[in-house]
Amino acid sequence: MNKVLVNEQLITPSKVVCIGRNYYDHIKELNNEIPEEMVFFFKSNSSISNELFFPKNQNKCHYEAELSFLIKDNKVEAIAFGLDLTLRELQSKLKEKGLPWERAKSFNNAAVFSPFIKFDKNLEFLSFELYINNDLKQKADYSLMINKVDEIIKELNTFSYFEDGDILMSGTPKGVGTFIKGDVFLGKVLYKNEIILEKEFEVK
Repeated sequence: MNKVLVNEQLITPSKVVCIGRNYYDHIKELNNEIPEEMVFFFKSNSSISNELFFPKNQNKCHYEAELSFLIKDNKVEAIAFGLDLTLRELQSKLKEKGLPWERAKSFNNAAVFSPFIKFDKNLEFLSFELYINNDLKQKADYSLMINKVDEIIKELNTFSYFEDGDILMSGTPKGVGTFIKGDVFLGKVLYKNEIILEKEFEVK
């Protein structure tokens, strides 16, 4: 089972819970409709990685930077910078046929995380940034989320639940795109505009 690092302690999440279409600008850039209810999908434990690999046997893959939360007792225990890797063309084909997205979203190493840090402050002051090869690609703050973390947790509990140590990926803002091997990613999480966490990934 894959693990994440939380304040120097290894934790084994049973799953990654992802919320889709949670930023208006990202919905627009992909020409999607605004959902009437929350869009959930899960990534398996085998998707979890602390390194950034380009998917095997693929020519193209999209990055999606996200604020990520480790959940305990239905509350935020820790936060990290996360990357939801997506095989966009495959996802589009599956969606057109009304088929599940797992092949495009839950492949090996498709959920990439920095180390998590304990967090017990007001989520409203969080923001994050993604740089690729020193160019700013994505930037957003918590206020731009359509559905906030407490609302997402409450809604998930209407049909499933978080095991302690599970991860919530809270959606991506505009600016998603492709990447290649050798690219250098730098993810930052900020609180009141001050960096509290940053992690560099080189694509392998």
